[in-house]
Amino acid sequence: MFDKVMFSGWLLAFALIVFPCTIIAQSSTPTAGEIWKEPITGMEFVWVPGGCYEMGCGSWTNDCFSDEKPVHEVCVDGFWMGKTEVTQGQWKQVMGDNPAEFKKGDNYPIENAFYGEMEEFMNKLSTASKGAYKFRFPTEAEWEYACRGGGKPEKYAGGSDLDQVAWYSGNSNDSTHAVATKAPNGLGLFDMSGNVHEWCADYYRGWTYKKHQRNNPLFGVNEGDLGGSSAQKVYRGGCWNSKPKFSRCAARSYELASDFLTHLKAYSKNDLGFRLVRNK
Repeated sequence: MFDKVMFSGWLLAFALIVFPCTIIAQSSTPTAGEIWKEPITGMEFVWVPGGCYEMGCGSWTNDCFSDEKPVHEVCVDGFWMGKTEVTQGQWKQVMGDNPAEFKKGDNYPIENAFYGEMEEFMNKLSTASKGAYKFRFPTEAEWEYACRGGGKPEKYAGGSDLDQVAWYSGNSNDSTHAVATKAPNGLGLFDMSGNVHEWCADYYRGWTYKKHQRNNPLFGVNEGDLGGSSAQKVYRGGCWNSKPKFSRCAARSYELASDFLTHLKAYSKNDLGFRLVRNK
């Protein structure tokens, strides 16, 4: 009698011999720190495996502010995050201009662009791939989880020695620097505690952490009383002019990203940039 099970086994074995790379690629999942390169700009993304962690300012750090409390458990799914902040060279490839104030080279982070312009950058990059990939800002929960190397009890992105991992007020000479010239954190991500601040997707409120859901939290327009016409959004991480207490992984800041009534472009500055997450 014809054994269908045996036939299927031989067929699979034959496929693995003839097409090993294809089969493995389709069945494997990324590993922590694995690199994916975006085909249009060459931007590198690092795989951040999902997990749960204690978000906020806990016993592993200090200089806490009230909006970093309470410490609470958060779980995030795995995601691809930009290895570095978006650079001026990558920006020019997609947008054709360069709004940066520190025009010192293509490997310097883009800054001085508006939030809406950064959204346009992501939309254009997504469109260029014909929908194969989608890009977005990280959520606060994703950002802090990645900054702390997968939720480790770390003060800065890579440990406790800020000079080793970041360009900040104590060593930057009042300027941005080329990306990835300081040590990375444990996942291979650079400059999350310095160089330029990085926008996140969340709206800001000081009491956000009291409202967070446990799984993949994103504080948006449906999460409570945002009030007024303005859209204050979170940015995270230190920058070239930050003091150490503002360079901590737990530190939160915010600015006006857009205005609902006047449609102003709102806020841009030479110490504020962004880092991408690949949505799919």
